[in-house]
Amino acid sequence: MTPRQPARARFSRSARSPRPSRSFPALVGSTVTTAVRAATWIIAGFSIFVVLWILLASLKTTDEIFSNPLSLPHTWRWGNFADAWQESNFGVALVNTVGLVTATALGTVLFAAPAAYALARFKVRGTRAISLGFALGLGVPAQMVVLPLYAAMNQAGLVDSFLGLWLIYVGTSLPFAVFFLTSFFASLPRELEEAASLDGASPLRTFRSIMFPLARSGIVTLLILNVVAHWSETTFALVFLQSSINDTLPLALIQFMQRLQYTGADWGQLFAGIVIVLLPLLLIYIWLGRRIIEGLTLGAGK
Repeated sequence: MTPRQPARARFSRSARSPRPSRSFPALVGSTVTTAVRAATWIIAGFSIFVVLWILLASLKTTDEIFSNPLSLPHTWRWGNFADAWQESNFGVALVNTVGLVTATALGTVLFAAPAAYALARFKVRGTRAISLGFALGLGVPAQMVVLPLYAAMNQAGLVDSFLGLWLIYVGTSLPFAVFFLTSFFASLPRELEEAASLDGASPLRTFRSIMFPLARSGIVTLLILNVVAHWSETTFALVFLQSSINDTLPLALIQFMQRLQYTGADWGQLFAGIVIVLLPLLLIYIWLGRRIIEGLTLGAGK
């Protein structure tokens, strides 16, 4: 016979405490996280579906689009892109858009970077009020300032000119740009500025040679966001550009749609025109999407 185990050893396993259940706040947090992830995937999937559907529709005839909207084209009509390009003003509009958007992005960074650096580093009287003014500028919709801006630009003779629209784009971009870059400059170590000051560098040289290069990730992200925001901007361009030779891509697309309404709607060509306008933005997201996310995350963390 095997000896009986002591009572202490026999009851040690059965006396184990039960596994604690998850607390209610943790359960709620897990549920919310799962719901947010599911919503994110649903929105992303719907966005990808819309883009793919537009691409397929641009390669179909009008009859195919309405009879089988979700099917692949029976005949891939690549000529829709050539017809849309020839029958519209997309060539001139593309040059205008690239030049205007590039100048706007560079001008915004040129003015916003020194202002953000000054607000982040020099705590003098009025700094908080200026920062509050830039923050309030984020909530002003474009529709509220169209009429005052048009009156001012008309009096200055800048209506229907790229210079006037460039000034408007840069001015309306500065609140977000300054607000965005201030966090980057505020996070940089002050020891670098102190060392540069001991070496005899002026504040301007310190900013240009040391601080500006260190904020490169935020500046690159701001440039990309500025390009994306103004590539398809329509409100200001529709009001302040009146000559067809000054059309940007959104205005050229609107005129192309109006022309098709009178000559007979060719929906394949119309979707091809939409793809021509959207394709550069898609390429930017595919090529630089990771950098945009990293820059936004870094700025939020700082």
